[in-house]
Order: sequence, then C-alpha cells, then structure tokens
Amino acid sequence: MILLFGGTSETARLATALADAGWRTLVSTATDNALDVGNNPLIERRMGRMAKDAMAALARERGVKVIVDATHPYAAEAKTVIAAAARDTGLPLVSFFRAENAYDYERIHYVKDHDEAAVTAFSFGNPVLLTTGSRNLAPYARERAKNGIRLIARVLPHPESAAACQAAGLADDEVITGRGPFTVDENIAVIRQYGIGTLVTKESGDAGGVPEKIEAARREQCHVVIVDRPEQSATNACGTVDEVIAAVRRIAGNGNG
Repeated sequence: MILLFGGTSETARLATALADAGWRTLVSTATDNALDVGNNPLIERRMGRMAKDAMAALARERGVKVIVDATHPYAAEAKTVIAAAARDTGLPLVSFFRAENAYDYERIHYVKDHDEAAVTAFSFGNPVLLTTGSRNLAPYARERAKNGIRLIARVLPHPESAAACQAAGLADDEVITGRGPFTVDENIAVIRQYGIGTLVTKESGDAGGVPEKIEAARREQCHVVIVDRPEQSATNACGTVDEVIAAVRRIAGNGNG
C-alpha cells in the first residue's frame, strides 16, 4: 500500500496513477473538504489531522511500503511531521513539489512571510483582497485595524474557515467563500465589486490559480503581494506525476497492492 498525503488539486491525478499502476492507495487529508481523490477501487480516503506517532502507527497498521507527500507547497508543518513519521518507520518518502512560476508584472512584491505581506499590502492605502486561505488571517486583521482599510478574505466554504474569519473579526460581507482555482474573469469581478487595490496570494503555481490572479490584477492595475514558499528540501523529490510513479517503482517495484 502507498500512503499518499494530499488535499490539493493534484491529489486525484496522483492517487489514480498509483492505483492504475497496481498499488492500493490510501489518501490522507487533514480536513474533510470535498475533494476528488479518483474513482479507482484501489483508492480509499481517510480524513483528519494526525501527529507524527499517529502517522507512523497508521503506516505500520496498513502495511505501507512508501509514503508520498503531496501536501500543499505552503504546508511546512505538515511536511515536517510527515518526514519525521517516515524516519520513525524507516519507510521511504517520495515528495511531490508543484512547479513555481516567474511572473512579468511590475506591481508584484515578493515577501518572506505573512507578517511582511500584511504590512506591504496595506501600505498602498487601497482595499486588500486576501486569497491565501483562513489559516493566517491575524497579521492582516491587525494591519486593517491600524489603517482602517477594508480587508476582503476569500476562503474555502468550510466551518473551520468561517470560524477563523469570525475570530479575526471579519464581518460576513468581508468574506467570500468558494473553491478555486478561479478564472481571470472571476477574479476581475471580485476586484471590481470590492474596489480592490492590492491582491495577496501565495506562489502556489498553476494548480493554485495564481496565473489567473496575476492576470486579473494586471488588467485592473492592482498591486500583488506574493508570499514566498517555505524552503523545501527532500530526497526523492518529484515535479510531475510520472516522476512520482517512477520513484515509487524504483523503490518498491511494480504495483502489487
């Protein structure tokens, strides 16, 4: 069995490719968000965050041969825990890294973390559209309180997201719910509706809809603040689904359950 930690739009492609190669594949996601994990009968899904020991116990219990980390590029804590569980169990770890893009737009500002992103975003004096999810709202809420500038957060339609927005002091009309990636026109519609002057995003690549955000911002002449990815390094690092399958085969042979 392959234990695949996922939760992104690549999850279904990775799980399906592993199952089509003959491997029973257990997809583990931190949340219960609706997610396509593929429909091959060799695929199953479990949900809920796990600590390192729980991951290791699950891997031993299910007879896992290889662990595949396909969590979000910014899920630094999850990646650390997964790597530690792999070390504890002695299981090989294959890491899928989504490709990064370079963008040609003079109003892009790269920053190292959310604290810097919040300060930068509000420095332009225009309403801010936050598209980085609901887990790092606090720095932006603080800057909004200081500056009195409107903040709009686009988050997943999930109770955890709603609770985080409420805890950050966002009103209902300051929260947009939806599951991306969003088209250029959809992003433009939001920018125009709320008079957005600055868009904040992570560099989560094509699968995260970032090119569409950048293009919408360019057409509307918005500033874009991009939070850099955490530093990542791993053995068996792969950038495509085919590379993941090749790495698993190299480590564990052809699929045999």
